Amino acid sequence: MTHSPPIMPARLQGVGKVEFIAMMASLMALNALAIDIMLPGLQQIGESLGVENPNHRQYVVSAYLFGFGVAQLFYGPISDRFGRRKPLLIGLGIYILSAVAVVFVPSFAGLLLLRFAQGIGSAATRVISISIVRDVFGGRAMAEVMSLIMMVFMVVPVVAPGTGQIILLFGNWHLIFVVIALAALIVSLWVIKRLPETLDPADVRPFTVASVANGFLIVLTNRVALCYTLASTFIFGALFGFINSAQQVYVGIYQLGAWFPLAFAAVAVFMSISAFLNSRWVGKLGMRRLSQTALLGFVGITFLWLVVQLLSSTPMPFLLFLAFFAVAMFLFGLIASNFNSLAMEPLGHVAGTASSVLGFMGTIGGAIIGAAIGQAFNGTATPMVAGFFTVAVIGLMFVLLGERGKLFRTQNAPV
Repeated sequence: MTHSPPIMPARLQGVGKVEFIAMMASLMALNALAIDIMLPGLQQIGESLGVENPNHRQYVVSAYLFGFGVAQLFYGPISDRFGRRKPLLIGLGIYILSAVAVVFVPSFAGLLLLRFAQGIGSAATRVISISIVRDVFGGRAMAEVMSLIMMVFMVVPVVAPGTGQIILLFGNWHLIFVVIALAALIVSLWVIKRLPETLDPADVRPFTVASVANGFLIVLTNRVALCYTLASTFIFGALFGFINSAQQVYVGIYQLGAWFPLAFAAVAVFMSISAFLNSRWVGKLGMRRLSQTALLGFVGITFLWLVVQLLSSTPMPFLLFLAFFAVAMFLFGLIASNFNSLAMEPLGHVAGTASSVLGFMGTIGGAIIGAAIGQAFNGTATPMVAGFFTVAVIGLMFVLLGERGKLFRTQNAPV
């Protein structure tokens, strides 16, 4: 049986809905910023630190994602015991200090260690932001707010690579991390000044091994939450796979050079548009109908994309490649926030722990899948496209399992 609390704007203590959405989006955007802004500089990072294998440059992304995933296990239970604000600010502090330390790192191994630490700090922004939203909103209202947050959040992939490219015109790759630290500092000051504590005292959970284990058990034994999390894990694996190999595909295969950030942004725009439309459609159509229809479309478009890729003796025309990718990412945008909301919907009473477990599984699993797709890069886009189709099919299988074989339900399937 599920439970959706009423909307509780009183917990925001005067923070308006627009500011709240902007603040949560900014917190979550720090995660995207830490990945996307440096993509144009991966080649320079590799050359500067003596990385010989081009595929090994992808570890700059993977190390961050693993730190980001592992740390999510801890922030949720901690925030369920000590509140949302303090753990969030500690995480932001780790994020900032790690970014600053990268400026002085002497080796690639040291860089990877600091990127892992930065991911640990960034995990707080993901887990606690979603927990805060769940503290205040429930049901379709949560899905609508999450869609608007995702819409703002998606602006980062649009502007970050271009920003990174511009930064490289005025300095080397170290300057990118200075900008990352400054952005996080600004958001941190905003949180300190304006964000109240949103955890209901009645929902405080003791921070003991038994309590944490019980919270994890609640999450992992909920059929709907678990299956939608696994589906999201595979779908996000495709996105991480593209991020890992984006520079090699756009620059290596299609020779875009300095135009790489623009191509990256063009696809991100479609994700942002779909997130906005989702916020308008979800109230009328419901999370299941909208996201499951999008997932079926995602399977279909990636299958067609793979067929065209396999039948092409040379790289398909870039505009055709971009069109396939844009449509796939538009559908991805309709899937992402709804699947997350569907997974969190029955778990409001353990929101922090639930966000931790679901985030850990999604990020670590997605990072492993994305790393496998990225490391399979062989000079063609075939491994990436095949990876997209494969994870789409697996994601659909988990959704069918969670819904007991019936799509487009109007209520949660029995757990």
